[in-house]
Amino acid sequence: MPMLAISGAQVRTLLPMARCIEVMREALMALARDEAVVPLRHLLWLPDRSGLLGMMPAHYGPAGVMGIKVVSVMPGNHGTAWDAHQGAVLLFETRHGEPIALVDASEITAMRTAAVSGVATQALARRDAHDLAILGSGIQATTHLEAMLAVRPVRRVRVWSRRPERAAAFATRAAARHGIAIESVPDARAAIDGADLICTTTSAKEPVLLGDWLASGAHVNAVGSSVRSARELDAAAVARARLFVDRRESTLNEAGDFLLARAEGAVTDEHIVAELGEVLTGTAEGRINADDITLFESLGLAVEDVAAAYEIWQLAQATGTGTPLTFGGPQS
Repeated sequence: MPMLAISGAQVRTLLPMARCIEVMREALMALARDEAVVPLRHLLWLPDRSGLLGMMPAHYGPAGVMGIKVVSVMPGNHGTAWDAHQGAVLLFETRHGEPIALVDASEITAMRTAAVSGVATQALARRDAHDLAILGSGIQATTHLEAMLAVRPVRRVRVWSRRPERAAAFATRAAARHGIAIESVPDARAAIDGADLICTTTSAKEPVLLGDWLASGAHVNAVGSSVRSARELDAAAVARARLFVDRRESTLNEAGDFLLARAEGAVTDEHIVAELGEVLTGTAEGRINADDITLFESLGLAVEDVAAAYEIWQLAQATGTGTPLTFGGPQS
């Protein structure tokens, strides 16, 4: 069959946030049931460490597909016309190994990361959580606001960025889109104060969220750091929280938030309560009481990208979306 090339704009049309949240829930449950294979990502750094090429393969058994996301990560792009994450997801069916889709990875990454935080929030946050703090004002801040609005009755939103003008622009733009009041605040502590939902979506290398700031009962989605040398949370924030992860192996190899807290003696490996998929399948307990501080450490998994690409490919076929490419298939 022809391989479909699917653009970022087509991804946005085909996969709304509410559906993406459900797709991510299914993918994480499959991972917990050993129905997916997810090797650790491989990183190719540029010689000057200004950026990297990340390669993330996965097999997603329930759909009978495998694939790889290849994405450039360029932190210097923050605040420019270029996305900090650019690339593609290449999807294969597993009967003959035929490539079936080439999908814009920037949009998949933006959507699936926030959707996974939506799943974590549904599973771990208090049901009445409504006071949202967002640290960061980029693409992930935009999609995380959408995801939080989809899963909790958000009534108050505060946003902070290291560049105040960006936080103000985000607040104006997002308020107009969603029809809610959004306040840009001058420092991260002001955003966190009293919040019961917190999303950290920055490119920070040093902590922007301190444990002393967290209110009893808060839930944190930590998504900005995915390398072992950078973190958004200090050791006290990690130590105060019941820690849930997308995958233990990834956390023990890649999560700066956890690894740096461990190196400082604040936590041990046993501090990881469970993988999110284990909570979803009922094999592990999530929030125990209303006063728990819960933390979801999101590194991003290739099975999420492959599951999203498969959903998009199915919808593209059904709607006649995408550009057919002649590539692979049976030989004459």
